Amino acid sequence: MISVLLIGMGKFGRTLGEKLLGMGDEVMIVDKNEDIINSLSSKYANALIANCMTEANLASLDIPSFDVCVVAIGDDFQSSLEITSLLKDLGAKRVISKATTEIQRKFLMRVGADEVIYPDVDIAEKLAVRMNSAKVINYIDIDSDYSIFEIALPEKWAGITLLDVNPRGKYGMNILTIKRGREVISKLDGNFVFEPEDQLVVFGNTEQILAFTNKPEKKKK
Repeated sequence: MISVLLIGMGKFGRTLGEKLLGMGDEVMIVDKNEDIINSLSSKYANALIANCMTEANLASLDIPSFDVCVVAIGDDFQSSLEITSLLKDLGAKRVISKATTEIQRKFLMRVGADEVIYPDVDIAEKLAVRMNSAKVINYIDIDSDYSIFEIALPEKWAGITLLDVNPRGKYGMNILTIKRGREVISKLDGNFVFEPEDQLVVFGNTEQILAFTNKPEKKKK
């Protein structure tokens, strides 16, 4: 469980807040729009109507007490920039800010953001990957070169052992876990046998895995 200060309750902020609550986190929401806060206050133990561009308002929230501060403002970049800077000045442990362009990301990082997210860009990129490969279920970028992918089991692997498939040696991917229905299998050895409905969580070079998942499978004779 973590404590989160969530500033800006638009669509992204609301979705994030509900997910954090569902995970058992302590969430305090802040927005300058009274109607928005009034509509959400019954869901949150702490909800405040405030203009966070005012340093005194932010200082009153005891910023260092939160594990993470999220600036989820998407329609007013100047506000997002100033609030991000103020949070760091007030001792925030970690600040995650929302951006819509690369230039916004650069400015937010310069004023102290620890992480900058692009919700729309992330969704578009993931959709593009899934549209180009029926095998890719989801993926997470680790850095510019490596990612974690969740992929459907290649048909030709069914009934074959991990040792015989040799995914690391042949395809450059490390299998982290196997999802088999509701079961998650994390302890794998060379004698593990793949089943047709298995889903693989793999780590490796992004381009190499994408090339593998986009490669047409040869039908078994």
